[in-house]
Amino acid sequence: MIELKYDEKGLIPAIIQDHHTKEVLMMAYMNETSLKKTFETGRTWFYSRSRNQLWNKGETSGNYQEVVKASYDCDEDTLLFEVIQHGPACHTGNRSCFYRLLTEAEKDLKINPDIVDNVMKIIKDRKDNPKEKSYTNYLLREGIDKILKKVGEEASEVIIASKNTNKEELIYEISDMVYHILVLMVQKGIEINDIKEELTKRFMKEDNS
Repeated sequence: MIELKYDEKGLIPAIIQDHHTKEVLMMAYMNETSLKKTFETGRTWFYSRSRNQLWNKGETSGNYQEVVKASYDCDEDTLLFEVIQHGPACHTGNRSCFYRLLTEAEKDLKINPDIVDNVMKIIKDRKDNPKEKSYTNYLLREGIDKILKKVGEEASEVIIASKNTNKEELIYEISDMVYHILVLMVQKGIEINDIKEELTKRFMKEDNS
């Protein structure tokens, strides 16, 4: 029997993580009742310290979280939930509540012009040298049907995000879709240069027309 360590108010912190990307989305508190309702419904429930009541994530916003996996730490006083996040996790409209940096490191961020090619290389390497618990390896192992299902899901997420006003959310969803398209390309033996060649042909035709 697991004996979780709740604080003096009967609460325990719960970290919420994206199941696919492993991005930390938010942190909230649970009590025994909200934890039980989370397992019963398959969606996250928390306890609001300010309102002194239970709340179901996404009940009013529609940005709910499907629980995939639940873990607890070595001290038994913190929970970790891996979820499928529908919409932004933060009430500000950002994908994650942790969208601000405490340091100035963000100013030093350099855009890598070769990032798409580099991601492609990583996916190929995962195919040739599988790594345990790699999401990319999971997709490649499950095969074309799983990959196509994810491409379809990500396309839907791009459409939904496009209807909203949050640019960052749309950028996030488009990036998700690009990644899954790259996995599909590796699975089908298509190179980045194949796409560049096709696009070159199209634009050459347009220039000459």
